[in-house]
Formats: sequence, C-alpha cells, structure tokens
Amino acid sequence: MCEEKLSVTLTVAEPAARVFAVLADPATHAAIDGTGWVREPVDRAPLTEVGQVFRMRMYHPRHPDGHYAVANEVDVLEPPRAIGWRPGQEKDDGRLEFGGWTWRYDLASRGPAETEVTLTYDWSVVPQAVREYLHFPPFGPEHLTHSLDHLAELAASPAGTPGGQRGSARPRR
Repeated sequence: MCEEKLSVTLTVAEPAARVFAVLADPATHAAIDGTGWVREPVDRAPLTEVGQVFRMRMYHPRHPDGHYAVANEVDVLEPPRAIGWRPGQEKDDGRLEFGGWTWRYDLASRGPAETEVTLTYDWSVVPQAVREYLHFPPFGPEHLTHSLDHLAELAASPAGTPGGQRGSARPRR
C-alpha cells in the first residue's frame, strides 16, 4: 500500500512569524493555491484557534456545480510552527461534514530570516465511500510546489496580500 499523503518542502527567505501570518490570513489563500481552485474567502477573519471554521469560494470544472464553497475547520494552530485545516461541506441544516483529507503547513525557523516550510496534503482517513467517486490525490506534487512558491512570493511582498506588491523572493529548494 502506498503512503496516502503528499509533502513538499521549500526554504523561504522570510522569518517564520511572517510566513505564518500569511498562512493565517484567509484573504491570501487564493493567491497561495497551486491548483487554481480556490477563488476567494467568504470568512476573512484571521485564523486564531483550533475549531475555527473559515469558508472559501471554489471552482473546479469537474465539480457538479462548477462553483462551490468549502467550510474548512482549523485542526492545527501552533504559531509560528504549524497550521492546518480539514476541508468540508456545510449541510443545509448548518452541520459540517468532512471528507477526510487535510492541509497542513509545518514551519521550521532556519535563522532570523529563513524558514523551512513543509506543505502536506493527507488523504489517509478518507472513507471508502468517498474514494469510490473521488480519485486521490486529485493533483500531482507540482501543485504543492506551486503553492509554496506562491507563499514565498506573498511572504516577501510588503503588503503580504494578493493585492500587495510582489517581492522578488527567490525560494531555495
């Protein structure tokens, strides 16, 4: 049986606190996303606690509705070392239902202005019923690499937001 997660690591030329702040801001997630599926935040409050739910508008050409929303629940929050969430759907009655996959960023300071960031997409607890209609992983590792490249650019920009001026960060692998 193969491992049921993808991980990619990149060294970013910014302090861990700066990188973490970009990740904790849902307004940056569309610009970070390496798949092109994340569109914009519904909830713009910074991520500050485990259990917090933040919703994002999404688009995928093979999704039955094309445009849809996900409700992400923060399941890891250890500033400035780790942040992660599990995507789900909000049902008509307000209940959240999760598919079993997670996104997690682990940050390791490599000095005052350098951070090693590992992005992990884990689908190890996806139920068999979901696996019957969704293929895992739904993308290759290059999408995670693109996400980390985008994160490095945002962390280096003065504003650190999608509308902010982009810096000239040259991430090292």
